[in-house]
Amino acid sequence: MHADPRYTGRGVTLAMVDSAFYPHPDLTEPVNRIKAWVNASVDPPEAHFFTPEQLPRWRGWDDGHAIQWHGLMTSVVAAGNGIRSGGLYRGLASGADVVLVQVSNSKGHITDAALRRALRWLKQNASRLRLRVVNLSVVGDHEPTPHNPIDKAASDLVHLGVVVVAAAGNDGVRRLYPPATCPDAITVGGLDDNNSLDRQQRRVWHSNYGESTIGALKPELVAPSIWLVGPLLPGSQEHYHASNLFFLTSVGDSAAEKEIIERKLVSPHYKLVEGTSFAAPIVASTIACMLEANPDLTVDLVRQCLAAACHRIPGAPVEQQGLGAIDSGQAVAFALRAKEKGVEGFSLSPDVRPNETVFLLRNVKAQQVEVFGSWNDWKQPVEAYQIAAGVWRASGPALKPGRYYYKFLIDGKHWMEDPANPRKAPDGHHGYNSMIVIGRG
Repeated sequence: MHADPRYTGRGVTLAMVDSAFYPHPDLTEPVNRIKAWVNASVDPPEAHFFTPEQLPRWRGWDDGHAIQWHGLMTSVVAAGNGIRSGGLYRGLASGADVVLVQVSNSKGHITDAALRRALRWLKQNASRLRLRVVNLSVVGDHEPTPHNPIDKAASDLVHLGVVVVAAAGNDGVRRLYPPATCPDAITVGGLDDNNSLDRQQRRVWHSNYGESTIGALKPELVAPSIWLVGPLLPGSQEHYHASNLFFLTSVGDSAAEKEIIERKLVSPHYKLVEGTSFAAPIVASTIACMLEANPDLTVDLVRQCLAAACHRIPGAPVEQQGLGAIDSGQAVAFALRAKEKGVEGFSLSPDVRPNETVFLLRNVKAQQVEVFGSWNDWKQPVEAYQIAAGVWRASGPALKPGRYYYKFLIDGKHWMEDPANPRKAPDGHHGYNSMIVIGRG
């Protein structure tokens, strides 16, 4: 991931919405970083808050129930410090505080109602928790609709200033479910880097793709979804069996060694895991590091920094990779550069007004910025002007209800989509156009 080791999400609160959880040592030692556990599968949600000095416990925490494993893995992949591995297997946000929100009921089922309660609870407690990032590696039980309540609840958090990240799914088909369909969420697809640092070895993984509820393409980007290490559930049969297998290998049992490989175990406490359920936490943990580096980042600037830090996967379809594979180190570097001010008081780009459409771009290297769009068949550009150092503003035409596409032209030779606008569509040249939808579009 080329991560910057100086930043581990310290001072940032990351909420994980998942099936169920376990207070793993990678989150609770040497000090507890679990700020709260919430059970949103019941109405009203059951919540417990903890301090760094407390050992977090909640009803059913040590049941060893299978539904705990998924949330355990996603939370530790994002924010675990790897204490059970001497720091070897740790998440990018190993210094972040976490909030664990359970949405699975006793039968292991996740409902749309539970997801809505989870998101509403987070919105109501965002200020108290100093919440900055929410990760959703789960789906509900209904097909997406243009105004589905899960996407609406996720958007409400984004409008509050919280970055929402959602997993795309693992079927490799053109189909998405809420919250991955939320236009304001960052939907993450899968990347297979072949366990190599060589970018030429990258391939898209078989994750889902499709459109948001307003028709914009998703995912926005991809992150590793295979060759990842996650924890075993302490006290589970698999944990006991893994410990026994590693003991047997220490006395020369070759059959145990073969079974370790088959079970994808890497130690008595960890194993290889895969899926966009883990790609999304990698992006969420990257964002936590970005926010540690620059606490003043808005949701808009987070998107811009992520977009700038993505690299296209050669030969991969645009609709499956989005902007490309995220480079966490570059994302933090862009976050640090974004400390310069200049966009305060402006709405997110594009700002559609009755008499004009305002575009705003932050590009400190540009000498000239123009906006081309489909409103005039891409013929006459709109000139942008610097309103502050590196901040460009363009006033475009008033737009009637409909669907429009546009792009920035930098210095007369470099095309780029609007990094502040999550709504994108293929441009027919292996890239994206940014999209504006007014009314029903």
